[in-house]
Amino acid sequence: MKKIYIFIITVGVLSIMALSCKKILDQKAVDSFNEESVFLDISLTSAYLSNCYKMVAGGAVNTIGWNRRQIGNCTDQLLSMNGQASMPFTRGLLSPDYMGHFDDVNNWFSQTNWTKLYSNIKNVNVFLANVDKVPAKTSADNDLLQRMKGEAYFIRAYGYTQLLRCFGGVVLVDIPYALNQDFLAVRRSSLKETRDFILADIDKAISLLPEKNAVETGRASSGAAASLKSRLLLFCASKLVNGGYEASNSLVSFTDGTQIERWQAARDAAKIIMDGTYGTYALAGTTSDPPSPLTAAGVKAYSDNYFNIFNQKGKWNDESIWGILYNDQPSGGTKMNQELGPNGWHCWGNDSPTETAVRKFENADGTPFKWDAYNPGNQVLRRFTASELVADPNRNPYNGREPRFYATILYHGAYWQPRPSDVILQDPTGTVQTGHFYNDDGTLLKYGLDTRQSSVEPQNGTKTGYCLKKGEDPAVAGQFFYNSNAYIEFRYAEVLLNYAEACIELGGSDMQNGINALNLVRNRAGLPDRVTTDQSRARDWVRHERYIEFYAEISQEWYDIRRWMTVPESMQNVYGMNIKQFKNGNMEWLYNLSTIVDIRTWNPINIWLPISRTEMNKAPELQQNPGYN
Repeated sequence: MKKIYIFIITVGVLSIMALSCKKILDQKAVDSFNEESVFLDISLTSAYLSNCYKMVAGGAVNTIGWNRRQIGNCTDQLLSMNGQASMPFTRGLLSPDYMGHFDDVNNWFSQTNWTKLYSNIKNVNVFLANVDKVPAKTSADNDLLQRMKGEAYFIRAYGYTQLLRCFGGVVLVDIPYALNQDFLAVRRSSLKETRDFILADIDKAISLLPEKNAVETGRASSGAAASLKSRLLLFCASKLVNGGYEASNSLVSFTDGTQIERWQAARDAAKIIMDGTYGTYALAGTTSDPPSPLTAAGVKAYSDNYFNIFNQKGKWNDESIWGILYNDQPSGGTKMNQELGPNGWHCWGNDSPTETAVRKFENADGTPFKWDAYNPGNQVLRRFTASELVADPNRNPYNGREPRFYATILYHGAYWQPRPSDVILQDPTGTVQTGHFYNDDGTLLKYGLDTRQSSVEPQNGTKTGYCLKKGEDPAVAGQFFYNSNAYIEFRYAEVLLNYAEACIELGGSDMQNGINALNLVRNRAGLPDRVTTDQSRARDWVRHERYIEFYAEISQEWYDIRRWMTVPESMQNVYGMNIKQFKNGNMEWLYNLSTIVDIRTWNPINIWLPISRTEMNKAPELQQNPGYN
């Protein structure tokens, strides 16, 4: 099966465009394309749509894929190695005049950017206005054009879903702008109108798109469109837009219908995918009850299975619904090993996991991890002798943890990959060294190679004591080569947890169905079932499961804490983990509360993004989001 590399215009397509419509690649905007040269040739029409795929989340390289400085840095999950000062969301300073990484200059959070998203919506509108003019010489051409139309509706719906989740009700445009368009009277539609507009696009996409197995890997399918619908309706059922913030403001809250009806719609949107209506999807790995207790080999098997979801190359497994298929070339790859890997491998250590997040991963038996298990009340220090660690290896806080922990976090002592040739003599083991090494008398022996005192590249050392493993490829030497592992934007686990959350919120006879779906995800991860009849406890459990299952992935946590209105719980100062390893085998782990790595402050008005001053000046009748001037 052929593959489409989303976010990439292939060399062949570029060549065609360069020869047939040179002006397209020069200065003219996409909506100025010469229709005679683009929409009268099916190959160029396909190339145009490929460019819309490329810009699906704002046009920056890899903006919805594996990307350093992802929006997870605006939650308690991650800390960006650089650029925290440009994340005003965590400083309580986000405003129309100060957008930081949310603006259209830095281009880091382009999947949230008003200007970038509308730019591609404009492109899609041009496509949809002209696609029916494209000559179809064969029935296969006609089928292709209908499918591409479905893809265009999906791309536009994706862009508008991003706008809704960031801004609320937005300006709805479904035709190309005319030259010299007057924006003086442009106003935003209500949240309800925006949702209904998106749902209409999604339904059109579903009706025109085949199932995943009938399209090239990476193209939109009916399942992808249905998954987008599930994500949208879950957001629309949540507290934020159901009276949680300015209940009477129709731009940011629903003012008709009931929240129960919206939870039912979210439940049904997920269930129809689960029923196989849009193709066969399933979690990767077994969903049977895991053996108890898990052996070390069992933990590794579950961990490897989970890790490999994000290390896929070529055709995707049945859990993968839609995402980005990279290649290993500069034109279509991503250097996530270099971006995320430890500095002792000449990598940059971006998006470091926080200690707060590390402690949320459970124990291997499914019980909560407790830092103070051996010294009740002490949440800061663990110190044990070598003999104590031998007697109970779980005194090491990184032992005995759930499988997803080992697939997600690079911690002190974790094996990663062979060191580079100029470092391997200093460390032939290939294990992560985010701690310091000491003589038995407490004098310093050497600094860890992956610390900020490293002899390799200290400026890229982790500030938290951890690096991110998820999204990297152990077969790639990060400082030299490009990754080709896939990024999955929609996967079946999200559908199951969307369904679980909606059912739990509905309660009653629905709640056990939700817990059953939740347990499928847990069992696949090697964890035992949850059992409860208490709705509040079930709610906490499904939120926890989303936190871990989607950790550092698709920026899900940022959207979740906003729609749940739990941002204050996530907006805590970040501190580092200091580790000492002695020659005699003694160990010490100190959560260093004396030094704040990142100061964070929450401003409630930042729960909705502001429309930038530049955009407000273009269209002065636009209504700004509440709380902003």
